[in-house]
Amino acid sequence: MAGMAAVVPGDERYNKRMNISLEELPDESLVESAKSGKDEAFGELVRRHKRKVLRLAARYAADHGELDDIAQDIFIKIYRNLGGYRKEAPFEHWLTKVAVSACYDFLRKKKNARRDVPIEEVEYSLSVPADGGKKLEALQAKEMLDKALSKLKPIERIVITLLELEERTVKEAAVITGLSEANIKVRAFRARKALKKILGVNDEV
Repeated sequence: MAGMAAVVPGDERYNKRMNISLEELPDESLVESAKSGKDEAFGELVRRHKRKVLRLAARYAADHGELDDIAQDIFIKIYRNLGGYRKEAPFEHWLTKVAVSACYDFLRKKKNARRDVPIEEVEYSLSVPADGGKKLEALQAKEMLDKALSKLKPIERIVITLLELEERTVKEAAVITGLSEANIKVRAFRARKALKKILGVNDEV
């Protein structure tokens, strides 16, 4: 009808007309709604990606209190920077980049704090053996690794976490951190060397 604006998929009026719920909308549509001030759309983004954010933040938190603080900082940073999301990559990729940046800011502020993560209380992507003895050994090894990681420089901890624990490629780590691939390799080399020294690992056979 003349004089009426077109109603297209993703538009809020279209969603209502087609009876589409927030849960059915793709991230990109939720982002657009959130940009226009629809808090419920951002709330759905939080619900949808909270688990991923918590798993990522858990690698840098000393306890549940810090975990909550980091996660909150991440979502605040995401909300404030939604305008910078240009749909050039999946929203989840952009979210990860913002989340890692928030974790880096946290580590810089807390670089002198102790990092004793209660492994048994935090869900990690790494699997733990079901056998009692092996499970205890795995937890002790993981705790030792976390303590060693806490002694690294913030950017080196970010890089080695992305490469070794998140199993990202050098290229992916470069995109997430904003560093060059060459710089990622240098940081990773230094981090691995520092970890070996901290853990008392000898390269000599």
